[in-house]
Amino acid sequence: MMANLASLARLTAPGLALLFVAGCATERKPPPRPVPTAAPRPVPPPAPVRAPADWRDAPATPGDWTYQSGPVTMARFGTMGTSPLLSLTCDRAGGAIVLNRAGAAAGSLPMTIVTTTLTRQFSAMPVAAAAPTLAVSFTPRDPMLDAMAFSRGRFAVEVSGLPTLYLPAWPEVGRVIEDCR
Repeated sequence: MMANLASLARLTAPGLALLFVAGCATERKPPPRPVPTAAPRPVPPPAPVRAPADWRDAPATPGDWTYQSGPVTMARFGTMGTSPLLSLTCDRAGGAIVLNRAGAAAGSLPMTIVTTTLTRQFSAMPVAAAAPTLAVSFTPRDPMLDAMAFSRGRFAVEVSGLPTLYLPAWPEVGRVIEDCR
């Protein structure tokens, strides 16, 4: 029996040694795979600005109305520190209310005023001044003036070749009209 144990020990000793060495060896890991990176996507161009289906849905023109009383009554629309985009002036001596829209032209241009109750086209005449404008003159009782003053929240002034102005129908507009009546 001893002989059997000795021969068994001789056979298992190399096997145990091999197992021992195999257990001490570190496991070989495959090299890490490179992480696929997505190609940079080009930034899409901005979507074209489309005119709203209804003028009342267009963003309001930035600015505020200011009112000036005295010998000349005037309401101006624009941003502080810049020339007004639009003004309404009561010319009592001339019996007229003059609308001036910022912009230059070589000759008269069609100007359309759009309100919730009335839309009408006028012929705007260029006025040479430090800040060139296009002017339209109204009699103080012109229905378009009341339509502008009482339009639901806003009115629009369109001139070919210039950005459309979407202006709030604030009390300053009505004050100039009443001052001339």
